[in-house]
Amino acid sequence: MTSLEDDIVSEVVSWAEVHKDTRALARQIHTKGTFKGIIAITRGGLIPAAIMARELGIKLIETVCVEAYRDDAAELSGSVNVMKEASMAGDGEDWLMIDDLVDTGTTAKAVREMMPKAFFVTLYAKPEGRPLVDSFVKEVAQETWVFFPWDTQLQYSKPIGTDKG
Repeated sequence: MTSLEDDIVSEVVSWAEVHKDTRALARQIHTKGTFKGIIAITRGGLIPAAIMARELGIKLIETVCVEAYRDDAAELSGSVNVMKEASMAGDGEDWLMIDDLVDTGTTAKAVREMMPKAFFVTLYAKPEGRPLVDSFVKEVAQETWVFFPWDTQLQYSKPIGTDKG
C-alpha cells in the first residue's frame, strides 16, 4: 500500500551540491559591485551565506530571522513572523541578501519590504517566487519539495520494487 509521502515530488540536495551551487551563484554576481556585507535569511540562508562570504571575501554577515513555515507541519502558515531584523543593513543598499530557496514568495516579499535596495539571491527558485529575486542558480518545479542537507539524515531507503500488494 502506498502512502501520501510516496506521492510527494521531492529533490534531495547534498552538501556538495549546496557548495557547488553557491560557488556558481558567486561567479554570477561577483561583477555586480562591492557589497558592504551579506544578509542571511535564517535559517536556510546561513550556510549559503558562509560559503558566499568566503568566495566574495566579505567579512560582515548580518541576519534577518523570519518564519513562514510551521516547523511542526512543513506547510505555509500564511504570514511571516519577523523575529529579528537586519539592523545594520538599513534599506539594504549595497548589501547582498541570500536564502536557500524562494518558494511562493511569502518570505521574499516580507524581506524585500524591509530592505528593498538589497541585491537578493537564492540558490533555488520556484516559479511563483522567482520574480522576487535578482539572481538564482536553478529553477525547480512549484510542486517539488526541496530537502536540504541540514534538514535530513542519511538512512536506508527500501527499494520501490519491494512493495508488492
